[in-house]
Amino acid sequence: MIPGQTWRLLRGEELIGEIEVTEADFPWLSGPFRPQPAFAEFAPLFAAELELCESDDDWEAWAQIYDRINEALTLVSPHGPVVEFLLHVQDGEAWFRWIGEPR
Repeated sequence: MIPGQTWRLLRGEELIGEIEVTEADFPWLSGPFRPQPAFAEFAPLFAAELELCESDDDWEAWAQIYDRINEALTLVSPHGPVVEFLLHVQDGEAWFRWIGEPR
């Protein structure tokens, strides 16, 4: 992926936020996250998943939270939605990786 691309986070057709890719360190992409008003509903989930991910204590709890994120949201590359993704959001920044080709 080329820096400068914009990826979108959607719930159905509703825009939750955008990520402008500024860095690519395979397999991770990262950049500023521009949340939309609807992101407020998901912000606590992203905070909890990141806290659990960084603590290395309870991977089952992390997986349950992340399943909720993955079930509710779709990450869309410039070429279309991806099959699965791992996305962290904190302090206006996002870093993510995806699995599979666009749907």
